Amino acid sequence: MTKIKYSVRNPKNTYLTPHGLSQAKTELEYLKKVKRLDIAERIRQAREYGDLSENSEYDSAVEDQSLMETRIGELEDILKSAKVIAEKHTLDFVVIGSTVKIEMEDGIDEFTIVGRVEADPSKKRISNESPLGMSLLGAKKGEEVEVTTPIVKYKCKVLEIK
Repeated sequence: MTKIKYSVRNPKNTYLTPHGLSQAKTELEYLKKVKRLDIAERIRQAREYGDLSENSEYDSAVEDQSLMETRIGELEDILKSAKVIAEKHTLDFVVIGSTVKIEMEDGIDEFTIVGRVEADPSKKRISNESPLGMSLLGAKKGEEVEVTTPIVKYKCKVLEIK
């Protein structure tokens, strides 16, 4: 099961692909229907060992329960603010969901612009809120955009929008 990353509860819209929405719903259902029961059983068994003050199994299960409940809350927040990215989108300019081929100083690269929850730079999926993602949104084929990060400024040229 792929976990969708999410770190801070945020009331802003959360942009998801249809696949990302499905993953979030699947993970939430699994945590509520399977994982909760598993952890409750671990806690029950650990209580049977007696003294809870020195019971590492109990402490571990309670910690896992806390982390799982936090994750459930995060997923519920994601789903409440989810805006699904259309699979069919314009090729006239870059939008969330576009795959963009760009030319930078060090060569040509290709990225898909996704919402922050599904971003994974190692898979060439960058957030619409990242410096590069924000700079590319609205750009047209052939246009040069300036990307400003806290450390450096650079330019890149949009070669293709898919």
